[in-house]
Amino acid sequence: MLAVTLSPAAPVTGIAPWLRLVRETPAADVVATRTHCRSPREAVDLLRPMLEAEEQEVMVALLLDAQHRAIARVEVTRGIVDASLVHPREVFRIAIALGASAVIVAHNHPSGDPAPSVQDREVTAQLVAAGRVLDIPVHDHVIIGAGRYVSFAECGWL
Repeated sequence: MLAVTLSPAAPVTGIAPWLRLVRETPAADVVATRTHCRSPREAVDLLRPMLEAEEQEVMVALLLDAQHRAIARVEVTRGIVDASLVHPREVFRIAIALGASAVIVAHNHPSGDPAPSVQDREVTAQLVAAGRVLDIPVHDHVIIGAGRYVSFAECGWL
């Protein structure tokens, strides 16, 4: 897990806002090997063990460097059995803090059916738009079900 702590007595400098941003960001699983993630299949291989075991909807962001290697996996939101709320700021806050060049978002469908809902499509559109503004593209949104997945990129929806 990535964790940053600050002493209350730390002097306020020009980087204080950045440090606050990191401190208030959810913990990230640093991907030690910097595994390449150039296809939806490679993203699914990295994320499936984490997401298939969940009984609630969980959205994660896979942060990528400029060579499309995974920097970190971040749990963005945890919902209920069939829904999860997500806002672009939750996805991009840690992407900015860790210097990610791109993002792949993914979530599970505990029902086992990875077919995207209308809400999944709307959230994806919001994330892609926010990524354009921040110059941190969303390369894919992957939905993982029981032994199956749907990739927005493979389906031509991005």
